[in-house]
Amino acid sequence: MEKKAHFVNRDFPPREAPSLLPVLLLVAVLLNALLYLYLGNTHGSSGRADAEPSLCPYGSFRLGPVKNCSPWLSCEAINREVRKLKCVGEGAVKKVFLSEWKENKVVISQLTNPELKEDFLHGLKMLKALQSKHVVRLLGYCEQQFTILTEYHPLGSLRGLNETLHLPKYKSMNTWHRRLLLAIDYVSIIRYLHNSPLGTLVMCDSNDLDKVLSQYLLTSDFHILVNDLDALPLVNRSAGRLVKCGHRELWGEFVAPEQRWPYGEDVPFDDDLMPPYDEKTDIWKIPDVSNFFLGHVEGSDIVRLHLFDIHAACKRKDPAQRPSAQEILDTYKKVLTLLVREAAMPSTREML
Repeated sequence: MEKKAHFVNRDFPPREAPSLLPVLLLVAVLLNALLYLYLGNTHGSSGRADAEPSLCPYGSFRLGPVKNCSPWLSCEAINREVRKLKCVGEGAVKKVFLSEWKENKVVISQLTNPELKEDFLHGLKMLKALQSKHVVRLLGYCEQQFTILTEYHPLGSLRGLNETLHLPKYKSMNTWHRRLLLAIDYVSIIRYLHNSPLGTLVMCDSNDLDKVLSQYLLTSDFHILVNDLDALPLVNRSAGRLVKCGHRELWGEFVAPEQRWPYGEDVPFDDDLMPPYDEKTDIWKIPDVSNFFLGHVEGSDIVRLHLFDIHAACKRKDPAQRPSAQEILDTYKKVLTLLVREAAMPSTREML
């Protein structure tokens, strides 16, 4: 007798659509991890994080696609292997030439005013001692001929930042996020100078915004390098040594109050009577420089609002009451992290 097949009718509950919550949590974790890695490695606060990223030993460099490190070029090598192409700039101390070395664009800086040779040699000394990810790469030098060879950056100084960001090629970079990263780069450099291997250095070539911007280069991957180190006096508190930025009277709201003549208009300026000061003059100027970086793009006013308190602290009349560059840098990073998270939230809500 043939057995009949028995079919059991079971009603299975409908399958639920997979929840998006785990995916969103994973996205949030990855976002935080990327921010941590970016801010920790690219804008490290101290120690090895400031080391030259090319990993070449001190006194050597790597340029272009070449894998091996080359020693800094000597007088003989510069004269033999480097070809000047054209003059691209001239200041009070030196003239700058776009040049070529082994099919690589490089920059030659040469002294123009013999009376300022000590400033030129001081700049070379600083350039050699401060090689790091914050400083333009040194390729060689010749003290006898007052010549310095450095890496070429086609986007030039920060004076042209806004013009660069309005070019079609770079319009996508013209955002509050990218501009805040540039401000973080700038404060990172000030922090490095205030905590340098040589001690606390003050950026004296900074009497107005235009002068500040001329001291820095914009790299092709939109980072900032300090380029001009001719005026970096050393503060040594333990030895009671403070600094003065030049021997002439300074005025205007851009320079810190302690840099201005304190005895009124009735007393003629006398450099011998002018009190010295410390690195907190650099702190006073940070809000004005950062305001330039932030520009007038969508979202920049929100960034300014979040930075209001730290910038107000930078403008305290008493230098001792101003924050350190490290404290400002920490605040900038926190604001960046907060605003990136907030910017991601609308899309997250839409997915939910």
